[in-house]
Amino acid sequence: MNKGIALLSILNKDIRNYYLKPPNISWGMIFPLAWTLMFVLRSETEVDLIEILPGVMALSILFGTTSMLAVTITFEKKQKSFERLMLAPVSLYSLMLAKTGGAIIFGILNAMVPLLLGIALTGLRAINWPVLMGAILLIAVTSTFLGLMIAVAAKEVFEAQTFSNFFRFPMIFLCGLFIPIQDLPALIRPISYMLPLTYGVDLLKLAIQTESMRSVYLNFSLLLIFSFGLFRYSIHRMENNWMN
Repeated sequence: MNKGIALLSILNKDIRNYYLKPPNISWGMIFPLAWTLMFVLRSETEVDLIEILPGVMALSILFGTTSMLAVTITFEKKQKSFERLMLAPVSLYSLMLAKTGGAIIFGILNAMVPLLLGIALTGLRAINWPVLMGAILLIAVTSTFLGLMIAVAAKEVFEAQTFSNFFRFPMIFLCGLFIPIQDLPALIRPISYMLPLTYGVDLLKLAIQTESMRSVYLNFSLLLIFSFGLFRYSIHRMENNWMN
């Protein structure tokens, strides 16, 4: 019971202190919508909102989960407040699940904004909800654990911000959000398949547009593997670099 209360307290603290702040909400939610508006206005042909909806949702999750997580963990480590958290009567695995839980929840909520707007504007009804919700959850998890990996590697807050953008902005173009992977140069495509967001976007397209490049089981399996690998690698780095 004490462990559960400790984990919920950590989760509640992070949500109140970090994720509900106006700058984080604006960066995580308004930026993807602004990027999409720019994409629509710059396009020389009429843009199908249903076609770009999976990309907007994935972008909202990616920026919503990573915009604060990498910075806050780096900041708490530098301010020594993270060391006090490590004194809590919970394992490092449980502690980091509580620390990343807020980002996962925030990412899921971010995805609901463009989804509801898309349904309202296009009358979209033919949605595979189990695949859609599973994809949203796993994109949020993998994006959060990517932010955790960045936070573990960074020593300063500005490094965490720089590293985050180093991953996020190329993923906008490489993961099939708005540009189909098959339209990318052949030399770049292998990079796309090394990024977890590629498989999440494919699932979103399957759920909304009923089209996919890979089977739903392969996409879910790869996202689970990415989730476990990113989290385990981050914990391993913490055990070696932060606890010695």
